[in-house]
Amino acid sequence: MRIWAAIVVLTSSWLASGLIGSSPINATVAIAAHTSTSSRSISQVSNTKQAISVDKAEFGVARVDARGKVNFIPTFRVPLQEGSKYGWRIQLKDYKGEVTWREVLRLPKPPETWATDDGENFTVSADGTESVMRRKAMATDGVIENFWTIAAGDPPGKHKIQVYVDDRLIATFDFEVFPVDRQESKNRRRF
Repeated sequence: MRIWAAIVVLTSSWLASGLIGSSPINATVAIAAHTSTSSRSISQVSNTKQAISVDKAEFGVARVDARGKVNFIPTFRVPLQEGSKYGWRIQLKDYKGEVTWREVLRLPKPPETWATDDGENFTVSADGTESVMRRKAMATDGVIENFWTIAAGDPPGKHKIQVYVDDRLIATFDFEVFPVDRQESKNRRRF
């Protein structure tokens, strides 16, 4: 079984629905060596094309409803259920164009396997507990994001994601993947 990484692009309908307006939980936005936990903190990161300011950094789970609409739910607790999706999204202030970002994901212990959708620009540490992914993405409406999918063999426990632009840390997300009682999960589906 594998952890699948998916890069999801927000559509303008998400912005219209107010999802960007939800406040982050425990997101840390960083300015070089200075760290702030305020959701309104702004980080200045130099870019060869234009300066990048972080307007908002969020972490949560993505759920797809019956109509296929993806709903982002801010949280730092992710159920250890196959198919659950978790990840981050960062709203860049007044930014248009392509962004090169790097994500470092640290797990409490190695999963059974690691995998991404395309496998490119993806490395795993020798001990199997850390991955580094590099991507270029169009910052549609100023948003960059990345999501992972829980697979069999993924470890529970405390995880950490750090996101960099131009080799500068712009956000850190500490979160917990917790086991879910199978009976409890079945009961929730009935309602």
